[in-house]
Amino acid sequence: QVQLVESGGGLVQPGGSLRLSCATSGFTFDNYNINWYRQAPGAERELVASVTRFGGSRTVLDSVKGRFTGSRDNAKRTVYLQMNSLRPEDTAVYYCNARSYITGQTYWGQGTQVTVSS
Repeated sequence: QVQLVESGGGLVQPGGSLRLSCATSGFTFDNYNINWYRQAPGAERELVASVTRFGGSRTVLDSVKGRFTGSRDNAKRTVYLQMNSLRPEDTAVYYCNARSYITGQTYWGQGTQVTVSS
């Protein structure tokens, strides 16, 4: 059974930091690139960062460049999103997404809420 379980979200003050985790099981982790998306209320889901199966990270969303960084631990089958200097506009549900580089098969986690507010 495929599972992607996000954790680490919560309420944080502006300027604070959080590290999200995405723990996975049920598929060949090494064959999948992992993406972090977010969706704010009333907005479309947007791609935040991508972490390749080799561990290379690329922050895609311009508004978080220099603040957010993705990483992965293949031994733990876990992907991370380090978020620094958080702003109220970063408030959203954050999702991890696994995509096979071979087949394009895609899996989603259930999301974790991040709220940035004073």
